[in-house]
Amino acid sequence: MKKRQFLKRLGQAAVAVPLVPMSANGQEMTSELPPYPSGSSEDFWERIRQDFDLKPDYINLENGYYCITPKPIMEQQHQYTQMVNYEGSYYMRTVQWENKEKVTARLAKFVGCSPETLVITRNATESLDLIIGGFPWKEGDEAIFAVQDYGSMRDHFYMIRDRYGVVCKEVSVPNHPKSDEELVALYESQITPRTKLLMVCHMINITGHVLPIKKICEMAHRHGVEVMVDGAHAVGHIEVNISELGCDYYGSSLHKWLNAPLGVGLLHVAPKRIPKIWPLLAEHKTESQDILRLNHTGTNPVHIYLAINAALDYMNVIGIQRKENRLRYLQKYWSDALRDVPNVIVNTPVEDKRCCGIGNVGIAHFPPKELATILLEEFGVWTVAIDESNVHGCRITPNIYTTTKELDTFTSAMKTLAKRA
Repeated sequence: MKKRQFLKRLGQAAVAVPLVPMSANGQEMTSELPPYPSGSSEDFWERIRQDFDLKPDYINLENGYYCITPKPIMEQQHQYTQMVNYEGSYYMRTVQWENKEKVTARLAKFVGCSPETLVITRNATESLDLIIGGFPWKEGDEAIFAVQDYGSMRDHFYMIRDRYGVVCKEVSVPNHPKSDEELVALYESQITPRTKLLMVCHMINITGHVLPIKKICEMAHRHGVEVMVDGAHAVGHIEVNISELGCDYYGSSLHKWLNAPLGVGLLHVAPKRIPKIWPLLAEHKTESQDILRLNHTGTNPVHIYLAINAALDYMNVIGIQRKENRLRYLQKYWSDALRDVPNVIVNTPVEDKRCCGIGNVGIAHFPPKELATILLEEFGVWTVAIDESNVHGCRITPNIYTTTKELDTFTSAMKTLAKRA
């Protein structure tokens, strides 16, 4: 097939491209990698590891910021980039919207909501700040969120506090709650007749704590309060069904645990809430009930949006439940080995329903920044220090390519450092 014919076909059916490495002329590339074994044995995960180009200088236990994109997805992204660049404005003026709709529909199915309630954004910060900034605030309205929530969203709440006179009420989520009811009551204690919006993390980014979102939504709705969920670390990490959660707004980043390329996220808005949110930028002649009115940001990197399709293909190879189980296993592997070590403090709940792949651990009387530096310089382990909001330690985020041998290196290093404390 000639290159021109291939690229034209690719542009018209971009979201139907299978997850098979192909060359620029449309011919399937010969891969030396073996097929994926069945089951969830170590053989399967060793094969998955071969899909990643890993820098040998350190053991990467900081995948929470950005999870490395595996080679099969990168190869598809390259094709999409080439196709869009080759067709130029022809692609942009003909099939870009149809292709984006197809990707959106597939993504909506994956997260359990209607395509009419979902838009593709650049990241979770953009998604959630669109809601915070576009909410019809009035002076004296109240918003509730946690000190453990992501800084960009807290900063936006502070901005609308200064701009509109909104009252910001903050709670502190315990690292080791006794029950779901304790967490629900924590948020409920701050609700008054002036409360309009409650923000809550599906998975707290600094500890990996998974919160009982459905119960919190049900409580808030009984008081007439809307709920916005920060799911930045949930999509592609644990099984997510937005419709079952019952929230009003949900935002996530896809370049984290879905392994999509940098620069894609999602925003869900419940149908009855769409008309009330002011868009960031005006959209031409769009009905108030159309969620696309919230999604206008000018010319976009459409080739990155198409790569979401490749990320979903790769997720299908693994399976979300198998991935969730593996990530939780890796976190438990290192955290269980450290929970009873003198001077070591694990800041992540132990119950399966309250955790998955993200964990946080510190050493008594050891500043987190110093701990992270020593782990990298002495032991070749890359992490990130967290020293705020009742969380003092290093965030540990393995990925599906991480081996137990690498985690043994980390736990051995922590035990050595704990003796120095």
